Amino acid sequence: MDLLGSILNSMQKPPTASEAQKKAIKKHKEALERKQKEEKTILDKFCKRVEEKISDFIIDGTKPYLQFEPMDQMYRSVIRDAATTAGAQVYSFGQEGIDRYCVVYLKDRGPSEDELTVRRAGGIWDEEKAAEMAQKRLEMEKQAALENEEEKNRKRKHGKEELSGTFYKQKYAHLIGQEAAIDAAQKTNMNKSYGEVPSENKKDLRSIEQTMADIKAKKVKKAETEKNVDGSSSFGF
Repeated sequence: MDLLGSILNSMQKPPTASEAQKKAIKKHKEALERKQKEEKTILDKFCKRVEEKISDFIIDGTKPYLQFEPMDQMYRSVIRDAATTAGAQVYSFGQEGIDRYCVVYLKDRGPSEDELTVRRAGGIWDEEKAAEMAQKRLEMEKQAALENEEEKNRKRKHGKEELSGTFYKQKYAHLIGQEAAIDAAQKTNMNKSYGEVPSENKKDLRSIEQTMADIKAKKVKKAETEKNVDGSSSFGF
């Protein structure tokens, strides 16, 4: 025997598995396969049940949504696939690993903004909550409309106050000059409550006696004028 052969023969061979170890390995493998088979069976049953629920929900067409209990991501993915295949919408809400759940909606009737807001905040959505949110939204819309109307009235009033001055200045500034236009606009603003004539010019400051005397003088003057005209006519003029 050569040197290499003697060395190989002197080396210790790897230990062989005992019969007990072989049985333990085989048992563990069989248990793992059995568990995988059971999980697949459970998953198949779950998938079938989900498909039936979603199908009944779509056929019924009267319910606003179909909500499932919180579950692991693997089962939620089954719900998502089944809903997508059936032509429905599906949303997930809640915290991962704690209370995350799926909600299925009809294709043409998805969740409202109010519902999304409540669910994403961890709230419970039901008919009572929907009515509450609808009332709040209505109040907000009324308040917004009221504020919008007040703003329009304020602008309209502000526009009327500046109409006579600003419009006059802008319209005629190129004709009469910027300073003259400003002066004219200011004068117009001062007299706007009484037209374009200063209110002082419209007031009669005379006393009653002076007014009667002025009326009498006008009558006398008129009579004398008519008399002179008649006299001239009699002389052929």
